[in-house]
Amino acid sequence: MKTLNNLLLLATVVLTLALTNCSKEDENDPFTLLTLPTWRSDSLLANGVDASQPGQLLFKFKGDAKFRDDGTGTFGIYKGTWWFTENRTQIIIKTDSLPLPLTSKIVELTSSSFKITTGVPDLVGGTGIINIRMTFKAK
Repeated sequence: MKTLNNLLLLATVVLTLALTNCSKEDENDPFTLLTLPTWRSDSLLANGVDASQPGQLLFKFKGDAKFRDDGTGTFGIYKGTWWFTENRTQIIIKTDSLPLPLTSKIVELTSSSFKITTGVPDLVGGTGIINIRMTFKAK
C-alpha cells in the first residue's frame, strides 16, 4: 500500500510539473503573445518622423490592432489576415485596402510590447524606400 501511495504521489508531482512547464512555454510563445491582448498603437514612424496624423502614411494604422487566433484581425481601420514567416520572426499583414501585403520584421514581442519594422517603396516622392517602425502597447 505504501508503494502505491508513493507512486500516486510521484505521478501527481510529475503531472503538476509537466502542466506548469507547458503553461510557461505557452506564455512565451509568439502566437500566444500576439493573439492574447488587444494592441494600442504607441508610435507610428516613417523615416523616424511621426506619421500617425490625418493625411499621413500611417494614420489608418492608428488605434487598436487585434490579431485573432484564426489568422484574421483588425489593424487600425484595416481588416484582413495575418501570418508569421521566418520562424516567427516576421509577420505578414494582408488587407484588400493595401496594394501589397505588409511584411515586417518583429523587433520585440512581449506580453506588453509589440514592435515591427519594414520598408515600403516611396511611391509619392520617388526617393526609394520609406523605413517604417510601428510600436504597440497591450491594452
